[in-house]
Amino acid sequence: MKISFRFPATPASEATRAYRRRVLLLAMIGIAVLPLAWRGPSCGQDFDFHLQNWLEVARSWREGVVYPHWAASANYLAGEPRFVFYPPLSRFLGAALGWVLPWNWTPLAFTLVCLLGAAWSFRAMAREWAGEDNAAIGACLYVVNPYMMFLAYERGALAELLAAVWIPLVVLYGLRAERSLVPLALTVAAIWLTNAPAAVMGCYMLALLVLVAALQHRSWKQMGRLAARAGGGVALGLALAGFWLVPAIYEQRWVQINLALGPLMRVEDSFVFRFVPTRPGLSADDLFAIHYHNQVLLLASWIAVALIAGTVLAASFSWRRRSPLWLPLVIMGAVVCCLQFAWSDFVWRLTPKLGFLQFPWRWMLVLGTILAALVALALRPEPPTRRGIAVRAILMLLLAGGMAGLSSALFWQACDEEDNVAAQIQTMRSTGFAGTDEYTPQGADTSEMGSEPVADANSFMTLVGKPERIIVQNPNHQQIPARVKIDRWQTEHMTADVTSPTAGYAVLRLMDYPSWRVTRNGTEVNHAIRRSDGEMAIPVEAGTNHIDVTWRTTGDQSAGIVLSLGGLAFTLAWNWVERRRKGNPVP
Repeated sequence: MKISFRFPATPASEATRAYRRRVLLLAMIGIAVLPLAWRGPSCGQDFDFHLQNWLEVARSWREGVVYPHWAASANYLAGEPRFVFYPPLSRFLGAALGWVLPWNWTPLAFTLVCLLGAAWSFRAMAREWAGEDNAAIGACLYVVNPYMMFLAYERGALAELLAAVWIPLVVLYGLRAERSLVPLALTVAAIWLTNAPAAVMGCYMLALLVLVAALQHRSWKQMGRLAARAGGGVALGLALAGFWLVPAIYEQRWVQINLALGPLMRVEDSFVFRFVPTRPGLSADDLFAIHYHNQVLLLASWIAVALIAGTVLAASFSWRRRSPLWLPLVIMGAVVCCLQFAWSDFVWRLTPKLGFLQFPWRWMLVLGTILAALVALALRPEPPTRRGIAVRAILMLLLAGGMAGLSSALFWQACDEEDNVAAQIQTMRSTGFAGTDEYTPQGADTSEMGSEPVADANSFMTLVGKPERIIVQNPNHQQIPARVKIDRWQTEHMTADVTSPTAGYAVLRLMDYPSWRVTRNGTEVNHAIRRSDGEMAIPVEAGTNHIDVTWRTTGDQSAGIVLSLGGLAFTLAWNWVERRRKGNPVP
């Protein structure tokens, strides 16, 4: 019996072709995450951080805190104001998925949602200039490009992976001719609320794309309109994100935010193939950190080379299409390529906030969008036959299978015994985790605390490896035999009765921070007694002291909320005016 693989060259209806495009995208994404479903979560560099965020938010929700600010398990249960500074969307999405799914499935579900969103947004962008069929092929390339797989498997940078949903929409609404102010503002707000480095890249990308597109216009009126819409969209988007952005900017003075740019986390340490050298006298931990950094940099450098080469080829094949999108994309791609090399160091130093990207190769998130868009522009229109559709589909599926195999072999990270999901849940409930350096309050030295018993009386005492919540000390840091009854110990609200034979200080297993409101026996007290380890010390009197510690909304947080509400009101009003102007009924 002879089996034929020939496909009939008969036309397919548009409805059938649209259905097949959707099926192809779903199949590509399913193949891309297959190693995660088969081998389990990849415990990449940032996986622990994101899983802890999801667990923290889910716990806060169970306690009735809708928008948590405090990560209680950090610094070995002393906590940190992580969520004041880290954007909310990725942690909210992960917590919501973990709320309805087993936690072991949540990383896979999160990755699926990110890739589905990225495919949808890229297709929405590309079909404006390349047509439906080529836009679908470009979306397939976008979701399986090497940097996306690097984020999902090697780095575990799941917030940055979620930010990949918004990058194509920045291009779409930044360059679309009409009615894009509100969508652009919503996109700008979304990317800032997802990942700050991606937001910095997105805003600079938008500025350059709009500048090049404006210069392409012969009319000063068109140039001004394009620039004004982009500027207005960014301003409105920042206002919408103000409830998070204003506190995140203002309260940096309360923490050691510059520690985010420590050794091996600076731009100059991560230009392509520019490895950090070792030298005699380094500790074993430092040597391991340098070796690991260089290993990751090697992978990122080869990914950069592959994307740069692909972008050059796609640009050369697509320039004849005469698309108005071609020149802005090519110039943006050239800038991204230049930023990967050490001689661009002066640009990184002079451009505001660009250094906080930490790694130049983060720009590969933008370059992946450019590459896929240029490929979509370069492709010829798909032949309206089942045979043509099948050939393209098979090539895309083979590409997805190859990328999934390479990702499983090169990027997938096995979880250590203490890093798997079940172990991290147990650790969060028992001893807690180490803190994040840049979120440490000013003047605090978290190296003085730990989850193991310590001898220093100025540090927290522990019982069986688990810290006590409250101890009472005299001014000489000697422990007082007081009786402590904890009534409530939640993430953002703690109450306790401390009965002490003498006056002293109740030292809480809680990092001191200006947002805490402390009352003793109903009267607000000044708890700004500085300890070298950063924990809160509350003066107590002889007798019974009822202590209440509650997270309060500070002035900067209120200002951010007001700014967001004002931005929302303007957005709704502008959208209403645009709908009336176009003659559409307003519901």
